[in-house]
Amino acid sequence: MADKSSPSLSGQRVARELDTLIARRGQPLTIVSDNGTKCTSMAILAWSQRTAVGWHYIAPGKPMQNGFVESFNGRLRDELLNEVLFSTLGDARRQIQAWQLDYNLHRPHSALGNIPPAEFAMKTALEQTAA
Repeated sequence: MADKSSPSLSGQRVARELDTLIARRGQPLTIVSDNGTKCTSMAILAWSQRTAVGWHYIAPGKPMQNGFVESFNGRLRDELLNEVLFSTLGDARRQIQAWQLDYNLHRPHSALGNIPPAEFAMKTALEQTAA
């Protein structure tokens, strides 16, 4: 069993997290991912079959086939990872969480009509309950 403090994710952990997200936000038709081991594991293949969520793998070496994730990864890298020196794993977790909260709660996103993701999610949920 993996060390609980390890920052890596297993396919089983990814599947559990996806179940949590679906419970909160609803089930997608398809998930697009790279070909990393956690996404090609038997746990993810079984999860995809169990939930009937399609899984599309981008071509190896073609990160722009998943441009939304690459855009996010670039922002995270440029705004946080390249700018901050983490002194401990706990420090890294605190600073990444603060960046995440700002990114989701305060920062407007042009792809969402220049509102923060949390506000977009709330509006979408209200529209779905009204419909």
